[in-house]
Amino acid sequence: MPGAPEPYDERLTVPRMWWVLAIGIGVAMALILFPFGPLPILAGLVGGSALAMMGVSSYGSARIRVVAGSLMAGKARIPLEALGEAVVLDPAETVAWRSHKADPRAFMLMRSYVPTALKVEIIDPTDPTPYVYLSTRSPQRLADALAAVRTAAR
Repeated sequence: MPGAPEPYDERLTVPRMWWVLAIGIGVAMALILFPFGPLPILAGLVGGSALAMMGVSSYGSARIRVVAGSLMAGKARIPLEALGEAVVLDPAETVAWRSHKADPRAFMLMRSYVPTALKVEIIDPTDPTPYVYLSTRSPQRLADALAAVRTAAR
């Protein structure tokens, strides 16, 4: 459909090095079980690696999407009518807003390995959440997608 806003969909995948570390956890489990023989060593290697990789995969499966009049961030679904101004945060501001400037009432989808973020004000008077903080690799594109969907809805 011409003129329809471009949808936004981003998965906050973990860095490749984390997968290597997950295998390292399996190796550590194998070494712990070394005194018990070859079968426990193999079980420790496979089991430890599998559990660590499941944890890494779960942590890296967070998604940010703008669909059907909503901002979906992780498990949160926020209607676009509840969102106010979006502020693109550079790396220095990103660190500040996830540390000393952070409000404990805010919804935060943080990933420390993502250097930039978007802060979106919540304007719903019934919601005590002051803003949404979203780690994103392309904050300007997300802000543009939110603005485009809001404009198209009018």
